[in-house]
Amino acid sequence: MNVANLQIEGLLMAVAAINDTLVRKGVLSADEVDLALRKVEASMTGDERLYEDLSPSNRDAVCFPIRLLMAANTRQGETDVPPFAELARSVGRTKEPYNDQL
Repeated sequence: MNVANLQIEGLLMAVAAINDTLVRKGVLSADEVDLALRKVEASMTGDERLYEDLSPSNRDAVCFPIRLLMAANTRQGETDVPPFAELARSVGRTKEPYNDQL
């Protein structure tokens, strides 16, 4: 595996743990974290460059980190943030096609 991928994996898990801590401490609610992530995903997927210049698989690559953090956020209340592989599988199972793929 590419070292950059491993670094991104570590960064995503760190952000997921920070989000979890913010929710557990009552700084943010899980709904507020979810809303922030959904807004950034909508911003990314609404970017014309994403649709005109990128293939569907590349669009998925751009959105994967956001979707992984959303998957981690939906598991608030569990003792720990689930492992990366479990979250990644969850993203794959819940991914829907883009409008131009229908």
